[in-house]
Amino acid sequence: MTTVDFGRGHGSPYDRGYADAYYRRPIKPHWYPTGTYRGVRIDEDSMTQHQVSEYYAGYQAAEDADDYKDFG
Repeated sequence: MTTVDFGRGHGSPYDRGYADAYYRRPIKPHWYPTGTYRGVRIDEDSMTQHQVSEYYAGYQAAEDADDYKDFG
């Protein structure tokens, strides 16, 4: 498996946190090293503290921006 450092890109902990908030999903830290829904999903128990912090930062950023999907 090839892993890519996405930083805050697609599939990163930050990206997944932002997406979870945007779609009003519950907080559940995770990320995809090879891009969203590609390859292996890494859950919180296998994440570093920095990765978990990035997830929460993304989640909070969406909430601070009041950026939510309109399901209406």
